[in-house]
Amino acid sequence: MHRFNFKKGILHAEDVRVDELAEVFGTPFYLYSHGTIVDHFEKIDKAFRGVRHIICYSMKANSNLAFLKTLVKRGAGLDIVSGGELFKALKVECSSERIVYASVGKKPNEIRDAIKAGILFFNVESFAELSKINEIAGGMKKKVKVALRLNPNVEAKTHKYITTGKSENKFGLDFETAKEIFLEKSAGLKNVAIKAVHVHIGSQITEAEPFQNGIRKTLEFLDANDLTGRLEYFNIGGGLGIVYGKEKPQTAENFAKKILPFFKGRDLTLILEPGRFIAGNSGILVAKVVYIKKTRTGKYFAIVDAGMNDLIRPSLYEAYHSIVPVIDPGAKAKKLKYDVVGPICESGDFFAKDRDLSELKEGDLIAVMGAGAYGFSMSSNYNSRPRINEIMVIRNKAYVVREGEKYSDLIRGENIPEAV
Repeated sequence: MHRFNFKKGILHAEDVRVDELAEVFGTPFYLYSHGTIVDHFEKIDKAFRGVRHIICYSMKANSNLAFLKTLVKRGAGLDIVSGGELFKALKVECSSERIVYASVGKKPNEIRDAIKAGILFFNVESFAELSKINEIAGGMKKKVKVALRLNPNVEAKTHKYITTGKSENKFGLDFETAKEIFLEKSAGLKNVAIKAVHVHIGSQITEAEPFQNGIRKTLEFLDANDLTGRLEYFNIGGGLGIVYGKEKPQTAENFAKKILPFFKGRDLTLILEPGRFIAGNSGILVAKVVYIKKTRTGKYFAIVDAGMNDLIRPSLYEAYHSIVPVIDPGAKAKKLKYDVVGPICESGDFFAKDRDLSELKEGDLIAVMGAGAYGFSMSSNYNSRPRINEIMVIRNKAYVVREGEKYSDLIRGENIPEAV
């Protein structure tokens, strides 16, 4: 599952002691295991080995350049959602023919840059967007491939904020609108070629059934309207769930066994967009206990030096992350119930509530597990806090893959007009 393990009572990232990294670099910091990233990519790549496929890692989960290069060197493509992600994708020398571009709100300059780069295709979310891509491509004397993102209106069985395949969500096209585009509206658009469909129904999905329902409904729609023969690709999106606590998600192998039968006999290249599955358990957030606060009601707060600006998932989604001490106090250690909180001026600034943990004291190090996806990538400077170091361990050596910010970085680009 991951390469963070205790050796002689001390948490290690691969072969490196986490406490020693804290001593060298200070806390808090994000810590990634290179071996875990590779392991998870290879698991899903192997699971789909029986069919033509491209794994386009979803950059929004974690877009650190070292993270991306690790995957690109092993044959991954990239799923991007912004001009900034295109810039990063090209920076790590990802083949443009292995880049797919999602997002409901692509700006004209972003579309232009992606066409110039020669990406594989855009995932199109509306007819307005399709028309804009056609217009821009025409001005550049190009014809570009696109995928229509379809919204199959299925229940993903995940948090409402990360469900994307229901009719009330902003994503994708309902089947009737897609039919009009396929059979009527696209005829007048000479600079786009609809060569794929895209179905992404949400994130942190732990069962195969929602994926099966979405794919089944989409294939039935395509077959009923004699559209399959027009397509070269079927993009099944991402969304595979991981273990944060007590979840029991499907393995990549089991997922493939449930999905591949739908495509038997169909001459389509599959595209997958895993993000969390690869990144989630490859990273941890390391923090230090600053104070222990006990209230008159007997409630304990472990106040740490990381905050919701560093990892917002618990606050935003009420997400569960396992928390472990970096130095294991042993099975006989006293257990107490803690709220693990940060220094941010918000009641929502917490990593855990009423969590049973071994007794903590000032200076103790903790690791928030499963923080590799949507951790640093969603971090901010709220409360004027600099963003923190990202460190990657490759076997027995640690590398700073992104330097933490300084106070001077907080005002970079700011100006005070004389008129104030």
